[in-house]
Amino acid sequence: MVDILVRNVDEETARRLKEKAKAKGISVSDTVRDMIKAGVKPSKEEAWAAADAIRKKIGKVSGDSTQLIREDRDNQERYR
Repeated sequence: MVDILVRNVDEETARRLKEKAKAKGISVSDTVRDMIKAGVKPSKEEAWAAADAIRKKIGKVSGDSTQLIREDRDNQERYR
């Protein structure tokens, strides 16, 4: 893990962060960590580009997997 220090946070922002954290029942650190994660989450365009790269790498997939899926589901039901 990496520690990140954010300096010069204005009082209003700090107050609002504390309110959000309290409302969620979590720490300010957890609140800020969640916000950072959401802020760097890949955009839809980036996610689609990654999916396209995978499709290009594996090539065309053909065939009908219906029977394989049915067999797998039937096997899972037997072991419940």
